[in-house]
Amino acid sequence: MAALIIPFAGKTPVIAPDAFVAPNATIIGDVVIGPGSSIWYGCILRGDYNPIRVGARTNLQDGTVVHIDSRIQGTFIGDDVTVGHMCLIHACTLESGSFVGNKATVMDAALVEAGGMVAAGALVAPRKRVLAGELWGGTPARKIRDLTEAQRATLTVTAKAYAVFAQEHKAACAAAMGRSAE
Repeated sequence: MAALIIPFAGKTPVIAPDAFVAPNATIIGDVVIGPGSSIWYGCILRGDYNPIRVGARTNLQDGTVVHIDSRIQGTFIGDDVTVGHMCLIHACTLESGSFVGNKATVMDAALVEAGGMVAAGALVAPRKRVLAGELWGGTPARKIRDLTEAQRATLTVTAKAYAVFAQEHKAACAAAMGRSAE
């Protein structure tokens, strides 16, 4: 079983050779996945009428859905971003070094700045802006507090760890399918 990679509307997904895309992930249309990034089990990235861009060393964890707004904008995810399990990332921007907790939703034209953090289960409403160094949570999400210096210093640790962890899964999946991980 290999990931389902589907060209759509004349656009074919572009995936860096060292990225890990789980065998049951689905990547559709105008999607670019950067080096060292990982798209985990059960993820769907549907860039049918606008682009989805995923930077380097970013991890989209199990069950996450990334989509666009066909009328307005795509979805842009920077480098060293962690998106937790079962998130919905829709037509928004997650700048490099941001963090989105498990089962959170970030909606249309919202922005999570570099160094911003969205708590697990939060709903960031359309056009909201999570500033650098802030923790937002709740439904709808609002600023809860500023991140501590320790939290700021470790915000990208998970992304770096997942970049390494993904290579182990890439090798395990290749072995299970009887081929090289290259």
